[in-house]
Amino acid sequence: MSFYAPEEWVIVKIGGPNPHYRVFGSWRGGYLSGDSWRMNSGITSVDIDGDYYLFRGDSGSTYKCHKKTYGIRASYNRGVLNSYKEKLKKNFKILNKMPPIKQMHL
Repeated sequence: MSFYAPEEWVIVKIGGPNPHYRVFGSWRGGYLSGDSWRMNSGITSVDIDGDYYLFRGDSGSTYKCHKKTYGIRASYNRGVLNSYKEKLKKNFKILNKMPPIKQMHL
């Protein structure tokens, strides 16, 4: 089982009538490395730990995401998200804010 703590993150909604939700995590690169990203396998549960959401995925991974870092500002990672949106059209939605946990039907 893997653990990730992205610097920035968003929730994406994938699918038509029975959608599922995923965490798209983003890390900003430095002088010697570029930006990076990961998307989880699909959210199966969410817990709240103080200022953090703990998202567990289908693969067993956990993403620890700070509530105040919602949104992707790094241009490369924003481009990756837009590429997914372009390819999947109506079946891929980048949510502008964290949806209520109940809305995600977990």
